[in-house]
Amino acid sequence: MDAPEQARRLSQLYDDVLGGNRAPDAPRPLVAASWERSLAAAVDPELDAPPVIVDHDIVESIRENHPLRAVLPVLRQTLTTIADEASHIMIITDAQGTILWREGAADVRRQADRIALSEGAVWSEEQIGTNGMGTALAVGEPVQIHSAEHLVRRIHEWTCAAAPVHDPDTGKLLGAVDVSGPLRTVHPAMVALVTAAAQLAEGQLRVRMAAADEMLRARNMRHLMALGDAPGALLTPTGRVLAVQPLEWLPDRLVVPDGADRIDLGDGREGVIEPLDEGFLLRIPGTPVRRGRPSLRLKVLGAGQPIAVVGGREIALTLRRAEVLALLLLHPSGLTAEQLMLQLYGDEGNPTTVRAEMHRLRNLLGGGVLDTKPYRIVADVTGDVTDVQTALRDGDLHAALELYAGPLLARSDAPALRAERDELDATFRRAVLDAEDSELLWRFAQTPTGAEDQEIFESLNAGLPPDDPRRAAVAARLERLVD
Repeated sequence: MDAPEQARRLSQLYDDVLGGNRAPDAPRPLVAASWERSLAAAVDPELDAPPVIVDHDIVESIRENHPLRAVLPVLRQTLTTIADEASHIMIITDAQGTILWREGAADVRRQADRIALSEGAVWSEEQIGTNGMGTALAVGEPVQIHSAEHLVRRIHEWTCAAAPVHDPDTGKLLGAVDVSGPLRTVHPAMVALVTAAAQLAEGQLRVRMAAADEMLRARNMRHLMALGDAPGALLTPTGRVLAVQPLEWLPDRLVVPDGADRIDLGDGREGVIEPLDEGFLLRIPGTPVRRGRPSLRLKVLGAGQPIAVVGGREIALTLRRAEVLALLLLHPSGLTAEQLMLQLYGDEGNPTTVRAEMHRLRNLLGGGVLDTKPYRIVADVTGDVTDVQTALRDGDLHAALELYAGPLLARSDAPALRAERDELDATFRRAVLDAEDSELLWRFAQTPTGAEDQEIFESLNAGLPPDDPRRAAVAARLERLVD
């Protein structure tokens, strides 16, 4: 059945059902249930006024803090080009049905404006009745609403497909992804398209969550380690369990009420909750906190000799031992022998070699510094590389430049460390360039990484005042780099 014929059939069915007449057919169960919900919410099928419009400043505030903002690029890449070609528009809503972003062909946007299918409008079922976005949010699954399946008659010239997007951490509904267009543009593949886009968005959010988890572990693992052999766990701000010390049983997630200092673990035990800067530390009442653990400081930036400082005792490290310790520093929750092997040698390694190196390292550093199963640092550990990473995350470029002695283990060919080194240098370089501060540029240009960077010196050349005595040195270096 072609689109116009289907629209005529749906229009007749709409008139029969809402007019109380005997109908030869019935709406789809999805549509019938949505009509029932919408009518129960007192939505008028003959509604001619636009839905609720949220103030522009409020929309801007919602957009600024909304989790789906982070996945806009993947949604644009997936949907906008196709929507343009098919005379549709891409729409992203929040969980309440407020349209936060709308993109697509200008002529379709103009048509959409006539029915307030625009940013700031609330398209929940409670406000505007059955529609792709509102119904997808109501049922929590992808839907397509065509023509007279919309409850409000003034929307019958439109067709839309939408899919909900959920938070991979909590499972809560974040919003919906929608593709809408005039009636003539209906296409059955649109449901599959918005479903794929929503899945891609959730995948990207899952990747970001994993990165945030790793960062939380890196910053807070020391609190769990401070429990010594006593049982405990590190929790995210939403109560998800990230790391544990020996516990007989613990669910994947715990409910931590606001302000609570104790929680029920669900098996008759009670846990003590200690708020951290990020997340929570869970421990069992009465467990002692081991004090006086050894301290470990790692110096692994730059081309010089890697150094470990254990309790004030300075130990020169071979490159391989420095690589092992740097990887454990960057993975505070620990690595197995197999994981260490892959990160050090790639597929050519042997776990036996790693175990032998760890045995020698434990003897070299002394007791209380390294643990096994998995291999991890249990001392109070700090490192120049993690200090630089923290300063960059905090936006403190001055502190980062004070700490940065050069690339991470510049002589290392370990695959994982090459990747960490490249990421750190690229992040640092980009932050300095984006700051557009000549003093920061000059200081970065004095580092081993910045000294050979043409763009850094071009930015310096453009930014230094004409009478700045450093201009001659910058020009000379730039001439050499260009040649």
